[in-house]
Amino acid sequence: MGSTATTTVPTNAELMEALAAVGAAYFQDFAGAAARHGLSSSQAKALGAVQEPVPMRALAGRLGCDASNVTGIVDRLESLGLANREAAAGDRRVKIVVITEQGREILGLIRGEMSRTHQAFEAMTDEQRVSLHSICAQVLPVLAGRSTGAVQVPAG
Repeated sequence: MGSTATTTVPTNAELMEALAAVGAAYFQDFAGAAARHGLSSSQAKALGAVQEPVPMRALAGRLGCDASNVTGIVDRLESLGLANREAAAGDRRVKIVVITEQGREILGLIRGEMSRTHQAFEAMTDEQRVSLHSICAQVLPVLAGRSTGAVQVPAG
């Protein structure tokens, strides 16, 4: 005969621990791939955050760091030919960070080399992938302090 398995609903603390563990494992995979290309995780994350041109101050917000830290990150990306700083058209005092084609290529390589992350996602069914994406899209705006409209989940 069939068995009846009972599912216990995880507590907020259990969900927080699970989310933190997944985030930490993802970050380790990302940082390792970035390091293989001579980048810190912050530098690689900055490449992902400037898929479209972004003002320096907004980039600091996306990276969750002080604007002074972004200067060093962008300096390194510029020295490697992965990003450029340009003056904003409306206000020449505002500097915009723009990813280069070489930067896009390196970011693609980093994301492609995240083997543990790819292995985890490839083990999921299509339904699980859709559910995970939906859950992330629901949780992210609240965690990020944004309104709960339609949200694009960042791609690593």
